[in-house]
This record gives sequence, structure tokens and C-alpha cells, in this order.
Amino acid sequence: MSSATPEKYLSKRVLSMQESQTMKITGLAKKMQAEGKDIVSLSAGEPDFPTPDNVCQAGIDAIRSGFTRYTANAGIPELKKAIISKLSRDNGIEFAENEIIVSNGGKQTLANAFLALCQEGDEVIVPAPYWVSFPEMVRLAGATPVIVDTTIEAGYKLTPAQLEAAITPNTKILVLNSPSNPTGAVYSEAEVRALMQVIKGREIFVISDEMYDMICYGGVRPFSPARIDEMKPWVIVSNGTSKSYSMTGWRIGYLAAPKWIIDACDKIQSQTTSNANSIAQKAAVAALNGDQSIVEERRAEFEKRRDFMFRELNSIPGIECTLPEGAFYIFPSIKGLLGKSFGGKVMNDSADIAEYLLKDHYVATVPGDAFGAPENLRLSYAASIEELTEAVNRIRKAFQ
Repeated sequence: MSSATPEKYLSKRVLSMQESQTMKITGLAKKMQAEGKDIVSLSAGEPDFPTPDNVCQAGIDAIRSGFTRYTANAGIPELKKAIISKLSRDNGIEFAENEIIVSNGGKQTLANAFLALCQEGDEVIVPAPYWVSFPEMVRLAGATPVIVDTTIEAGYKLTPAQLEAAITPNTKILVLNSPSNPTGAVYSEAEVRALMQVIKGREIFVISDEMYDMICYGGVRPFSPARIDEMKPWVIVSNGTSKSYSMTGWRIGYLAAPKWIIDACDKIQSQTTSNANSIAQKAAVAALNGDQSIVEERRAEFEKRRDFMFRELNSIPGIECTLPEGAFYIFPSIKGLLGKSFGGKVMNDSADIAEYLLKDHYVATVPGDAFGAPENLRLSYAASIEELTEAVNRIRKAFQ
């Protein structure tokens, strides 16, 4: 018998997917660090702050009290109530307990939603630049991602005219990510309402990824489409504790949506992973119900870093940045560097730029190709000012 080949035996859905470039670059940077190389990594999408003490203590208390067994598949009632309070307090949206499901991180909440709603022939509108996993999750669910390119002039935001042009009879879902990973763009209330006006009455769902909702700058606050009464039956809100509370490894995400969608996600989750980590659920209760001042303190620190990166990167010839309004990424256009030679190498695209910075100057970034923007790089400023200063100095030197 001949040896097995991936193309012959793997499913078309898996073969159509790409590996997460953010995880790939982060893994390579960690490998180089393990080899003793002095890498400054701006690739990882996680806060550099530790999980707050009260949250850690709640996890420890859960272990010591023996809270280590299966929980209800959709999450413990105590956490669901905390999520409902958070969404009301911070986002101005009201949900019932049977309209919430807790999952193993924000990725699973989104994957559950796509799997619940999508089938062959459906189209999902995904504005670019996009978070790397959106198109791949759509493909895994059997649907087709329809990528709509936004521009730096529009602040990397989808316009109503672009949305109207992208809609077909097969359109099932619009993905809205605000604040955005990777651009940091935040849609205003007026902008969200204008987009919702386009799809109102057309039986199109909105998956609203609001993971970075508590990390915004300059008084900006994101506006959830679920706040629009006539749209709420069509909106699925995804969020979690990873970014706001430095809990990436705890893996707690949650979805808020109409009960029938939650029931479908519950069914999927019951046959795939079951409940989210019991200990992490107790920790998430402490995060959402506890003193929120630490969230504001860390947000303020991120804002200082944002201002530093915006100023310094824009001072490097060939690099142009918009000012992020949220999240902890900056997404510079490196269009002015493409086609030029550095270190004896011609820079044809963002992958060349990212590889050159990592291998020759020991700065880890993520190429914009992964986000549907081949003329950009994503840099995370979830690092100390000292690390950011060193990174910028190396980048400046790389392109002198």
C-alpha cells in the first residue's frame, strides 16, 4: 500500500484552512529565544500584565474547595449572572440567563456561532483587515468568506456603500469586530447604526466580536449593534475575559444571543468540548464582579504605549500609522518600504518585512498577509515601554 498523502485523505475543509500566522510567528520567536537570541516580541495578542490577584485567588479557592468536576455545559449560573451584569453595566445591553453560553475562550464562542448558523452555499461578509481566524472559521463551517477591503483613508472601517455592494442573496452573516484586531479601529454609534440600516429587514445576522471593549482610548466607547432594538434578534455578541483581565490562558469566552442560537451552540459544545474549565469559571466570576479599577489602570498604561508607538513609528520613513482607538495593536502601512532592498534582500511583501525584522534584527511582528492586508504589519504594544523603545530602535535601524 502506498503511503498516505494529506490531499487524498484530509477533508476539504481542513485543506482550505490556513495555520494561524500569529501563533506561528509567536512560536518561532519563542524558539529563537530558547536558542539564546535576544528577541523583542511584538507578535502575541495578549496583555503583558499578570492576572489580577483576586482572580487568581478565586481560582485557588475553587481548587481547594474541590470545585473540579464537570459543570453545566453552558456555564455555571453564577458566571452567567456576572456576564449579564457586565453586559448591562459596561455595554448597555440586556440578556437573560438562557441567552448566555460560556465556552473555552473567545475562539470557541465564535466557532460555535459559525457552525450553528452556516451551511454550504452561505456567504459571510468579513471586512479586511480582519482577525486571522474569521475567514478560516467560516470555511470550517462550510460557508464562503466574502472579504471586503477597507482603506487607511477610511480608518480601516467598512462603509455602508461597501456593505451594500457585498450583499447577495446568499449573505447569511456580517462580521463586525470593534475594537478591531488588528487595526484598533472602533466604530462609533453613528457608524454602527448606518451599517445596521443597510441590513435591517434582510435576514442577515451580525456576529459582533467585542473582545476588546474595555480597552479604548481618548474617551471612545464601542457601540454594540445589540443595543439597536430591531436588530437585537439578529445579533450575536462574543466577548471574554482574556484581554481585559489578562486571562488568556484561563480560556473563558462567552456568547450572548437569542435563546435558539444559544441552544444550538450548547448542542455543538456538548458534543465537542463540554463545559469550560470549572476553576477558570470561578475565576471569571471574580474578574467580572470584582473591583474594576485595575482594568482602568491597565487601559491607561496601554494608552501611553499606543501614543509612543504611534509617534515613533510614524517618524520612520516608509511607515504610516493610523491612531488606534482601541485594543493593543498598531497596524502600520509599510507600503513605502516595499520594492526596496534592506540587508541585501528585496522586500516584496509584509511577509518579507516580518521575516527580515525577526531574523536580522530580532523583532517579532506579524505580517499583514495574515489579516488580509499584505502592505501592513501588526505590532502588539502589550509590552513594557523599555521593550517597545528597543523594538522601535531596531526597526528604525533596519530601514535606515
